[in-house]
Amino acid sequence: MQDIDAIDRTILSILTKEARIAMKALAGRIGLSRSATTERVGRLEKAGIIRGYRADIGSLDEGQIRAFLLVTLKRTPSLGVLDRLAGFPAVRKVSSVSGHLDLVVEVEVASINALNELRNEVATLDNVEDLTTSIVLRRDIERS
Repeated sequence: MQDIDAIDRTILSILTKEARIAMKALAGRIGLSRSATTERVGRLEKAGIIRGYRADIGSLDEGQIRAFLLVTLKRTPSLGVLDRLAGFPAVRKVSSVSGHLDLVVEVEVASINALNELRNEVATLDNVEDLTTSIVLRRDIERS
């Protein structure tokens, strides 16, 4: 794919916040026809820049426990581990990072027992070398 331009960046910005926006509404917001917008979105999908659309579910219960699983892999990349993490409903975000760690996995569970069970499952995934858990005590700043 060619370099993304300002219109592509605007599309990505809008889709990041409103993944289910109608193509007609998206086209109106960026000032292009629906067909031109659909073509651009299709190119971004085909290039792997847009990898999917999802519902970002907010906290349903204030009693939820949030934690970070800090994962070191035996080798990278590890698409199999990412696929398995995507299958856990408690996983909220996964970030590939540089440095000693490979993945930072943000999770939200109902109890310490549920956190331990999830942690054990993740630790036994093929290609996971090490796992450290940090429980979130409070969120001091949170932006969407």
